[in-house]
Amino acid sequence: MANLIIPPAAGARYDLLTLGALVTRLDPGIIPFKEADTYTLHVSGGEYNVAANLTSCFGMKTAVASAMVNSPIGDRIQAAVRKTGVVPYYQHFETDGVRGPNMAIVWSDRGQGVRAPVVFYNRSNEAAQRLKPGSFDWDALFAKNPSGTPGVRWFHSGGIFSALSPTTSKLVIEAMKAAKKAGMVVSFDLNYRAKLWAVAAEELGLTAAQASEGAAKTLREIASYVDVLVGNEEDLQKGLGLKGQDVESKSKLDPSAFFGMMQSVIKDFPNIKAVATTLREVHSTNRHSWSAVLWLDGKSYQAPECELDVYDRVGGGDGFAAGLFYGLMSGRSPEESLRLGWAHGAMITTTPGDTSMVTLDQVEAFAKGGSARIQR
Repeated sequence: MANLIIPPAAGARYDLLTLGALVTRLDPGIIPFKEADTYTLHVSGGEYNVAANLTSCFGMKTAVASAMVNSPIGDRIQAAVRKTGVVPYYQHFETDGVRGPNMAIVWSDRGQGVRAPVVFYNRSNEAAQRLKPGSFDWDALFAKNPSGTPGVRWFHSGGIFSALSPTTSKLVIEAMKAAKKAGMVVSFDLNYRAKLWAVAAEELGLTAAQASEGAAKTLREIASYVDVLVGNEEDLQKGLGLKGQDVESKSKLDPSAFFGMMQSVIKDFPNIKAVATTLREVHSTNRHSWSAVLWLDGKSYQAPECELDVYDRVGGGDGFAAGLFYGLMSGRSPEESLRLGWAHGAMITTTPGDTSMVTLDQVEAFAKGGSARIQR
């Protein structure tokens, strides 16, 4: 099996370019929706968050390819993207002001204690659903430097965007083919959401069983182009249709079930060089046990376990992916890279919103075993 080879940073226009939908998340805090009068708006997106984290916390050069509606809400989202420093490449859509197309809304409260967070969506007539092969000029975006090295080092997308419509998954495959041709690393976060795949299939007149089969078929095709896969054992089983081994798991922090599936992964997808995921045991909404695991080039690694006092759990997984990718792109060892992802994902849960509000110094200190003592 070949090792994971990451293109050099010298001369690269972007360290990472991601493809996905931009959304607004409306957050009433700990107030239940039926009682809430005010909401905080966060700009988010499962794929975009990784790019935003890499730029705002880790100082890397990133870009996002996405859909944008020409409307006041679209203007608000564009302002947030500019603030993070992520370079946008938009396919613009006009709205009729009544029916759309729209920028999707995610409604998500934080819960509290024994009351779990509540999340639901309004993705009706979402502009990102209309993205399709040909929406972006990948050859131009991924053009190599005069020296022949890749102009973009890493391409990333995910299962949420892929599930939005039959055309978005085809666009992901188109982009991955171009990225591989350009010599880039390709990563994919499975983020398997049965509800999203079922809705997309229903619009085609398919049954729930057919939706599940179709999702696995699509995700397996996508996985055949992937170098670095993010997903837990449930994602691997439901998203890729892999059979899990009979491994007794003592807790959700026990990595044996995850590592037990790696032979199935490489048997079906010999192109995959790394698989990683977070491990989380939820004791209450605000108290989680947290760890992470990485399988890279045939070797297994596990981050330490820690207890999290959670303020807002949304975005922790994307924070983990960003820290891990940063470590790998900056030449850190697998152990260091995993710890950076684990530490950054943990820290994102301490702040509101979906993207990073912490510094690299804070992440590195925690990754090395630092504490929460006051910094003077």
